Amino acid sequence: MPITKFDALPDSARVWVYGSEPALGSKPSEEMLSEVDSFLGGWKAHGVPLHAARDWSDDRFLTIAVDQEQEGASGCSIDGLFRTLKALESRIGGQLVTSGLVYYRDRDGKIHAVSRDQFTRSSEAGEIDKDTEVFDMSVTNLGEWRSRFRSRASNSWHASLMPTGA
Repeated sequence: MPITKFDALPDSARVWVYGSEPALGSKPSEEMLSEVDSFLGGWKAHGVPLHAARDWSDDRFLTIAVDQEQEGASGCSIDGLFRTLKALESRIGGQLVTSGLVYYRDRDGKIHAVSRDQFTRSSEAGEIDKDTEVFDMSVTNLGEWRSRFRSRASNSWHASLMPTGA
């Protein structure tokens, strides 16, 4: 099945957001996206093609979406996506399937991936404040992704990691 246009999917579409550490350059990004597109083109759940799309932004963030109104992804199909991304990591020189990293954009526009403890320390040091752009990797549907994947720290769960509570 051809890949669906990301912007055409409904807000109810299920999403998975993966952050690359480190940021990927052009060649690794192209290789990764080619492999992801190939996977999505043949992605099925219980033999039924999934209406899937992807978004790649900031040389860091891969968002995969599935229109659950058409057909929902199964545990086995999600495992297949995970294995495909994990297998790509050594070839592209970056980790895609990571957990626990917090992503934010500094005042110079550079995106950082740090532990929760480091995020708190950077906030205490004044490097991060309530207006810092943060990326919410915990979104689970496209409506959430559209409304809060990118937000200010004070408008996100990230505020709980800041000593002032933003």
